[in-house]
Parts: sequence; C-alpha cells; structure tokens
Amino acid sequence: MTKCRTVSVSIKRHPDQVYEYLADPANFPRWSLFIREIRKERDQWIAQTPNGAVRIRFTPRNDFRVLDHDVTVSPALKIHVPMRVLPNSDDGSEVTFSVFRLPGMSARQFEDDIKMVLSDLASLKRYLEGESNS
Repeated sequence: MTKCRTVSVSIKRHPDQVYEYLADPANFPRWSLFIREIRKERDQWIAQTPNGAVRIRFTPRNDFRVLDHDVTVSPALKIHVPMRVLPNSDDGSEVTFSVFRLPGMSARQFEDDIKMVLSDLASLKRYLEGESNS
C-alpha cells in the first residue's frame, strides 16, 4: 500500500468561487510553484515544471467540486492527484490535496513534496483572499 497524506488550507471565499477558479487550469501558474506555465492541447494540458514538461488530464467540471487530475510524467509514471473544494462554514472553503509517496521516493523527498504542496496552498489562499472580486 502506498503512503498518502492529505493536506488542506482554509480560504475565506465561497466554495463555488474557489472551485470555479481552480477548475480553470490556466490559473495554476498564478499560485503553484510546481506549474510554471500551462497550455491546452486537445483534451489535456501540457505544463512546464521544474522537472520538465508533464501532461495533465483534469476531471471534467462537476457539481461535487472535485478537481482530481492525472499527471503523466513519462509513459511509465502517471500520478493521480485527488483534490477537492469543501464547504467550511457559511462563506468559507477547505481545499484538500492528497500527496502519495511515489515508488522509490525517500521519506525526505516525500516530506519535501508535502512542503511544496503546503506552500502552493498557502499561495492559493493569499491569492484568492486578496482578490477584490468576492
């Protein structure tokens, strides 16, 4: 069984607003250090990351605020990333992101991945809470 840790961030914005923002992959480079650039190519997205180009296929828009995506690093490595926007009080949201420890990944590398995701979620929070259109 693969080790997994789910992390989250609370955002003072309505869940529908947070979901709409995150459901557009073009917004990812605004808050993610991992995705530096992204462009649509047919039914998937090509993202430039610190480790090179990856292909990302996002879950279609849905009423459940599920933002799961599959990241294809190479033909041999495809990573499923569970991500959700949950209601947190009347006008707040909780964004959850599950990080799996990949085969061959050291405990230190796994912790570094988690730190990067937490940093990205903190950046997302700052960005969305700082926007003037609430």
